[in-house]
Amino acid sequence: MMMGGGSVYWGRKEDGSRIKGIVVIFAWISIQDQHLRSHVDLYSSLGWNSLIARADFLNVFYPERATSLAYVLLNKLMEELKIRTCPVVFLSFSGAPKACMYKVYQIIQGTDGCQLHLDKSELVRNCLSGHIYDSSPVDFGSDLNVQFALHPAIRNMPGPSKLVSWLAKGVASGLDGLYLTRFESQRAEYWQTLYSSVEIGAPFLILCSAKDVLAPYSVISNFAQILQDIGGDVEIVKWSGSPHVEHYKHYPMQYRAAVTNFLEKATSVYSHRIQQLRERSGLRDEISELICDLQKVAVSSNQSLTRVAVGPSDHFFLPSSSENQNGRESGSVQDEQRERSMYLPEPPSMNAHGVLGKILFDVCVPKNVEGWDIRFLGALKGQQFTSARRHSPFLGIKCNRRSRL
Repeated sequence: MMMGGGSVYWGRKEDGSRIKGIVVIFAWISIQDQHLRSHVDLYSSLGWNSLIARADFLNVFYPERATSLAYVLLNKLMEELKIRTCPVVFLSFSGAPKACMYKVYQIIQGTDGCQLHLDKSELVRNCLSGHIYDSSPVDFGSDLNVQFALHPAIRNMPGPSKLVSWLAKGVASGLDGLYLTRFESQRAEYWQTLYSSVEIGAPFLILCSAKDVLAPYSVISNFAQILQDIGGDVEIVKWSGSPHVEHYKHYPMQYRAAVTNFLEKATSVYSHRIQQLRERSGLRDEISELICDLQKVAVSSNQSLTRVAVGPSDHFFLPSSSENQNGRESGSVQDEQRERSMYLPEPPSMNAHGVLGKILFDVCVPKNVEGWDIRFLGALKGQQFTSARRHSPFLGIKCNRRSRL
């Protein structure tokens, strides 16, 4: 797919259970097509599909172009992950982290105003299981931009190449001068984003060479050290005689062995992460079921308690002062009524005196109610059911006791 900022396409895409995962390759102008194809074949032989994002040179000066390319890449990646989740490894060459990849990190981590739908971001983060840097990352400066602006074939040409070199140097220097302040702030943001990728929880493999002048070992070593200091799992493989982005060409056996071991490690990280997510999901389901059960018990208990007073005339009263004055005259009636009992249905499957009862009703339910005078309003019409008078501290006060639910 061609668009502003570069192109996104599948280098190799096969279906079937033998496919172990997806390698997302971030390429830039510094890697030639034949070298890129050799890496696609390498990962295909190991059982991994390849999704390629090839960024334009100007993306390092215009972050908007890098962001646009990052969104296209993520949409294409998520289309595949929705069909079948699998481990995902990011592989970046040369200046590709600045031209696209760091924007992908910002989008899936929700930083710097770059946002993606929450479910989609979690999908990519859960599947991202490894980071590979080949001749990368690169620290950009004016002189370095000039070197990247010229294709290796042009730099090696005799004679007229000097004129082209001067022209390229003038263009790159002009871009640096035009966006000097902005470029420096972007540079700080770029490095900080790469460091923050440690939070994803995936290991790092850095492939470099002492002979690489575009990605000096001092820069890469410092980058790796900072990753380790903030908790990253970092492995560095250093060669002595391979130029920029040509490590696989000069050391194919060692390169293949390092990549093979790392992909196995990434697959293990992915499996462990998925297992943890399943366990957390099962725990959330158990908690949800427990909450539903407690809610059912609370509703059932409240309904049982409200059955005692379902009509407008069904209320509880505590003894009044007037009733105490007439107590002696109605002693025989009280004795007869005391023999009767009022039916109070028990709350199903819950003890009101237990811890749950105290939490639901926010009171300590008394266990002994013999000292209460309990009657219905029907007593005002001469239809008393129960009366047990004793002295009470709440004289003359009518109290309706109800659940706070």
